[in-house]
Amino acid sequence: MSLYPDARRHGLSGTLLRPVQNPVAARPFALRQAPAELAEIAEETPSGRSKIWELSPNLHCSIIGTCLATDELRQLLVKLNATDARTATDHELHGLAVTLASRRDAGAKIIQKALDRRHSIAINQFRPAKSAEDVRALWDQAAGRGEIPGAYWAVLTHQATTAELVRYVFGQVHMLSHLVGAANRADFRRLMELEADNAELREKVARQQTQLRDAIICRDAKIRDLERALASRVAAQEDDATADLEADTLLRLVAQLQKQLSAEIGRRERFEQKLEAEITAHNDQRRRCQAAERDVAELRDELGALDEKWTVDAVAQAEKQDLRGLKLLYVGGRPSQVPQLARVAESANAELLHHDGGVEDRAGLLAGLVSQAEIVLFPVDCISHDAALTVKRLCQKSGKSFVPLRSNGVTSFLSALSRIGHPTDGVSA
Repeated sequence: MSLYPDARRHGLSGTLLRPVQNPVAARPFALRQAPAELAEIAEETPSGRSKIWELSPNLHCSIIGTCLATDELRQLLVKLNATDARTATDHELHGLAVTLASRRDAGAKIIQKALDRRHSIAINQFRPAKSAEDVRALWDQAAGRGEIPGAYWAVLTHQATTAELVRYVFGQVHMLSHLVGAANRADFRRLMELEADNAELREKVARQQTQLRDAIICRDAKIRDLERALASRVAAQEDDATADLEADTLLRLVAQLQKQLSAEIGRRERFEQKLEAEITAHNDQRRRCQAAERDVAELRDELGALDEKWTVDAVAQAEKQDLRGLKLLYVGGRPSQVPQLARVAESANAELLHHDGGVEDRAGLLAGLVSQAEIVLFPVDCISHDAALTVKRLCQKSGKSFVPLRSNGVTSFLSALSRIGHPTDGVSA
């Protein structure tokens, strides 16, 4: 499928992964007739630059998710009279907008207008570029400054953009999902630490308040006793020096207790202020974590769609090979990817066994699986050091071949199947 419908207009060639049906598109969302004023605005589109409905549908998900904020997208769909736009989830709104972007009608034109208006500064910055090299240089500068959304939209719609440049910027935006996931885990750990600190501070303040209350009760009792003793002395009107000295001593003691009380009250107020600050910081951190979790959920949806597209292409390529019922053992990797790898292996007429390297599967099962397989594969980036050494030792002992994979992705697995079907030095015995 072409990156753009009119490849000659944009001077582009090449293919992108086949689109996968948007799961949200099956929801009973519908657009009522758009208001007349919005239809008129939608007709005002700039010339020269590409329109969103001219881009590959594979780019619409990343454009909507990266270049439009969720609140702004909801307001836009409400203006378009989209059914349930006010109550739909963020993911449902995202899916509806992706579907609308591929239609050349008022909805897509209004989305185009909203993107152009939101990122007009970035579009103007990219306007002087005359070649793909100039556009890429401006993209690298914007990415270095963290100005991803506007630059991404400006690059994809620029008249000098090529298919190679589209793949380059799309890959960089895709990798942000991994960085967001790592940042989210760090924020979650920080949140847990703040909650533990908050609980400890609350317990400490409670203990200090109890101690302060007990001290105040004790002080009040002492003051009452001293006041009674002082009143008794004054009433007796004793003139001797001993009585005067005792009265002075009692007065000094009362003053000292009052000073201690003031100090304790000040300490309590300081602790209460510190507790207020910690509670505020804790609530801010929780809100940031919740926002990060929503971003990660959207990026995971996008990543899942891309993984499914890669698997479909990998299956198509694997069908070109015939491994004649070869039995393969895959050790390590991500459990969620094993069904995809099994589909690819089955398409190449091979059987795939799997062992997770000892995470949940018992390590003692590995020797039996190696004996059943003819070739053992393992991704070097997703297997423990001990499991990799065990695989190599068992293969050498049983005379079986093993193939280390560069990564745990479908692409590396498909490349290994190709090498197995046409033996090279990449298969070790």
